[in-house]
Parts: sequence; structure tokens; C-alpha cells
Amino acid sequence: MTTKKDGPNDREKKYHLRTRLIHGLSHSKRWDYDHHVVPPMTVSATFRLDSAKRGAQGFAEFAGADELTPSHHPIYIYDRLGEPTGGMLEDNLATAEGGEMALCFASGMAAISAAICSLAKSEQHIVAHKVLYGCTFSLIENWLPRIRIESSLVDLTDANALRSAIKPNTRVVYFETPVNPDMVLIDIAEVRRIVDQINARRDPKDRVWIVVDNTFATPYCQRPLELGADLVCQSLTKAIGGFGTDIGGALIGPKSLYHDLILYRKDFGGILSPKNAWNTLVYGLPTLAARMVNYQKSAMRVAEFLQQHPKVKEVHYPGLKSFPQYELAQRQMCDYRGHFAPGSMIYFVIKDTKGDGDAAEHFIDWAATNAYTLTLAVSLGQIKTLIEAPYSMTHSSMCDADKRARGIVPGGIRLSIGLEDWHDIIADLDAALEHA
Repeated sequence: MTTKKDGPNDREKKYHLRTRLIHGLSHSKRWDYDHHVVPPMTVSATFRLDSAKRGAQGFAEFAGADELTPSHHPIYIYDRLGEPTGGMLEDNLATAEGGEMALCFASGMAAISAAICSLAKSEQHIVAHKVLYGCTFSLIENWLPRIRIESSLVDLTDANALRSAIKPNTRVVYFETPVNPDMVLIDIAEVRRIVDQINARRDPKDRVWIVVDNTFATPYCQRPLELGADLVCQSLTKAIGGFGTDIGGALIGPKSLYHDLILYRKDFGGILSPKNAWNTLVYGLPTLAARMVNYQKSAMRVAEFLQQHPKVKEVHYPGLKSFPQYELAQRQMCDYRGHFAPGSMIYFVIKDTKGDGDAAEHFIDWAATNAYTLTLAVSLGQIKTLIEAPYSMTHSSMCDADKRARGIVPGGIRLSIGLEDWHDIIADLDAALEHA
């Protein structure tokens, strides 16, 4: 028996150096994923196939073979179909959320689109919470109707509203919790109980699926699958990525959904690049717990400060005892040890006698120009503290009447706490409020 060795073989030595510099060695012990301390990054858009038969087998798997499961070791063909770096990240995300499988996408919105469009078909219906991230709202209101998927946006904190909204052709209940931006919590277990009652009277193929966007909380603070969700959406761009350098998204859930979701990703093309997957795999997810512990300590200090400030009308933070859903927050938002984990996001409203948002605009403008620790930018979950005005920025796709009816007001500020010293964050907030 002979073993393959590193270095060029006799056949390869016959080729010119120019050719060999392109193709490299046919065999190398360096290509080993089991013993790396830091996982390697694959940067090849296509993969070598040993035979036509192996290539045909690989394409057959992605064309819909029944054996296509997350535990199956794939035949890598082309980056859009799957590659090792993203696969390693998916394994770790599934573990973090407590799911049977995970799939990564090019962005959080790509993941959300895949979830809804895989579970609901033309002439079917979805129910969603009345307040959503602006792009999700636009997807549901502007794009789903083009493929004849209907929607009802209702208050999902009201059990009767949820029951009334579900129709015979409803296939998805979708919501964020905490809700972006107002931090309202949706009781996942209660939604599960109501949906179970409805599904008990239906054929399994007509069941209603529960999809939860867990971006604000992250799996460190909340694991919706444990509470009754069927499928979890995550924007990897936010706290899981942690550093604001890479865009990505993920879906985590049961193996039964893997087949349709991976085929959707293949055909619509929203694949996460290996470079983006690698940064989240190596830097983002491994540091999530350490970052979130510190985010939360500062968030509580900041929320308490804002709550007593004379220019602040109201503060929404699940860690405050004054938070209207504090009891639910304690039950639902817990870390892996069962400790209360209210997260790093705060929404507060500045007092505004005119009601036109002038005070909030003055606050934002002064902070953007003068505050060292407050960065005016969208996104969240980064090591830097970020502020933005949802009414005019992230939720601008909603008309003014809809925003006001749903409680998104001109004076509202969304605050994502970073890793700066909390004394400095509060000092900058105090100075900015003086100019509001």
C-alpha cells in the first residue's frame, strides 16, 4: 500500500512552473479541518471533482434527493451550493440556538425572505406583528402581494387579535421579540399555545408555522425554539457578528425544513460568502457571551439614567422594573444558565412639546457632531454604541400615519449599547440631552 505525500508527483513535475503555480499540489496534508485551532477560510468559488459520477451525484443531491439533510457530508461543487467555512458556522449557530439545523444567507433580509417564501405559497396568508423592522414591513406590504401572498399585521400581544387574524389559508405567524424598535415583547409560549390549538384541527400539510426574528436578543439572551418557535431568523450583521464588518443572516430550526430552505437558497442565490462566514465564525459568535454580559451591565446603568432624566418622556428596556412586560421579560429572556438577560437595546422617547421630532433631531445632530461614544449609524450589536431615529431612518418605509398608529413616534431614539465605559456613555447622553 502506498500513501500520498506532500510535494509534486512525477506527473506534475512534467508541467511548466507557470502551470504548476496555478494548480499547486494535487495532495496536501494542510487541507485538514479537524486539527486547526482557528478554522481555515475557503476562498474557492468552485471545487475539484474526482469523477463525472461524483459530480453527477453532487448535483443530484442539490436537485432534491431525499437524503439531503444537515448531517449529510456534502459533495462540494460550487460556492453557492455550499462550502466548508459557512458549514462550520451553521453547525455552531444550530448549537447556539438549540436547533437541529442552521442555514446561512447573504443578509438577514435574505434569511427572512427565504423563511416566509418557503413556508407560504401563492394564495396563502401570513400574520405578522403590527410593528416590524422597516425592510421586513416593506417585504410583506410591497413584495409579497406581487406573488399573491396576503398578510395581516396585528397586535400579537393580544391573544384574541391573533386568533381572529388566522385564516384557513394562514401558514405563517411572524414576529420579532423584542420588537424593533419599541422593545415590546411577544409571548412566544402563548403564541405557541394558540397556534397548537389551530393546528390540532388541521391537516399537517396545512399547519401554521411560527417564525421568530431573534436579532435583538441573540441566542445568548433568548432561544425562541425552546419557547415554542418553529424557525428562528437572525441577522448575523448585528450582535452575533459583533464588529460591524460583515453582512449575513441565518435560519435555525428543524431538519424537516432544511431541504426546501437549501433549495431556495440555491435557486435565489442569497448565499453567505466564506469571507463573511469566517469572520462571524472566528470573531463574532465566540465573543458573543463576553460582549453581551458587558453590554447588559452598561445598558442597565444607561436605562436607569435615562429613566430619571427630565427631558426623557419614557424608556423601554426589559431590564427595568418599570418595563410594562417585566414579568414576561424575566421568563422569556434568559441566558444559558437561566439568568435574566434583558439585552443591549434601549428605546427611549424625548419630550417634544411640538410633536414634530425637533427635540430628537437636535439631540441626534448634537451627538453626531460632538459625542465621542455615540455614533449616529443604523445597525446594532456592535462594540461601539450606536444611536438612530427609527421614525425617520430604519422605519421610513412606513407612512407617517402607520408609524404613529403603531407607536413609532418622531421623538423616539433607538440606542444600541457598546463596550465603552458606561460613565462615558452616560456623560455623552447627558450632554446631548441638554441640547435636545
